[in-house]
Amino acid sequence: MKGVICIMKVKAKILDEKAINRSLTRLAHEIIEKNKGVENVVLIGIHTRGVPLAKKIAEKIKQIENEDVLVGSLDITLYRDDLTKVDYNPVVNSTDISFDIENKCVVLVDDVIFTGRTIRAAMDAIMDIGRPKNIQLAVLVDRGHRELPIRPDYVGKNVPTSKKEVIGVHVSEVDGKNEVIIYEKN
Repeated sequence: MKGVICIMKVKAKILDEKAINRSLTRLAHEIIEKNKGVENVVLIGIHTRGVPLAKKIAEKIKQIENEDVLVGSLDITLYRDDLTKVDYNPVVNSTDISFDIENKCVVLVDDVIFTGRTIRAAMDAIMDIGRPKNIQLAVLVDRGHRELPIRPDYVGKNVPTSKKEVIGVHVSEVDGKNEVIIYEKN
């Protein structure tokens, strides 16, 4: 929406800090259970808010299993299919995956899944890095409206939304607070 100013009003707070913490704990348990442990699991957060979420899930796994899980960060900016619509000068963050993903179970972590296009771009970026055993997807919020046949393996909260609504995930590492807000475009 270049050049368009969109004013949004808060419709509701759907997750507070405690609810986010509970969701991340549940996601960690589900990842452990589905993979029968975490021996071959790595977490890769999608910039921007997927990165701190991946780190928090790794901390939860450490508390539960007493095992460290490697965490990386992935920038998908140059893999987007709408790059020219987003900005003429896109901000490119760094990808930091300092470990081998060959034959690993890669769990991509993102804050919100909407159309599925970000995840498609992330899978393309991962495949350029290596060939994992499989790719799984963990998201804090699934808001529906998929345009591609992609669905998360792990979901913190399903929030059916209208196209006039926007989900805002705030994490302390980026925004100074932990909450999920649903906004309505005016």
